[in-house]
Amino acid sequence: MNGPQDLGGRHGFGPVVPEAETTRFHADWEKRVLGVTLACGALGHWNIDSSRHARESLPPAIYYNASYYEIWLRALSDLLERAGEIGADELAAGHAMRPGLRSDRRLAPADVAGVLARGGPADRPGPAPAFAVGDRVRTRNHQPAGHTRLPGYARGHVGRITAMHGAHIFPDRHAHAPDEDPKPLYTVQFDAAELYGAGADPTLTVSIEAWEPYLEHADA
Repeated sequence: MNGPQDLGGRHGFGPVVPEAETTRFHADWEKRVLGVTLACGALGHWNIDSSRHARESLPPAIYYNASYYEIWLRALSDLLERAGEIGADELAAGHAMRPGLRSDRRLAPADVAGVLARGGPADRPGPAPAFAVGDRVRTRNHQPAGHTRLPGYARGHVGRITAMHGAHIFPDRHAHAPDEDPKPLYTVQFDAAELYGAGADPTLTVSIEAWEPYLEHADA
């Protein structure tokens, strides 16, 4: 969706300041938020795409003023309330007032390492690809109300397919329905000037991963 998270290529938000790779958390409460998020994911009410959509649907005034794990926590509260696992009265009180709907589904501490190690592979059998490596493609300039993984800065621009990755779960569909709707996935490379204009560094290129519904033949 066109949400506050889509900042690629936008001005006015200051520089990106990378942190050391060894920095995982800035406070103990952030560790707890990660743990609670993993535990609640085991309830099975949502998938990774719907959880991403919940975070990206937060109002801009909240999103821009929240830290990374505060965004996670706020979205998790919305997901749990939507699923009926918690109520507004419990959120206001700060504690549970009744059992959850799936309180029998628990992620045991001993199982966490194995769950994280397995990850969540998203490759699936899917339709034959409509494009090939070397094809010139244009990204669709769609303005979705729902979830999408096509960044705003790359919409409506011409690039070239440099790699094919088989079919993968289509997040635009999966965020809103149980249907995985697998689609072919590609790497598309753009010249920086195509995305950012004549003032861009002519030696730079930008590559994104794009599902087939985002693309059309540039010469069609």
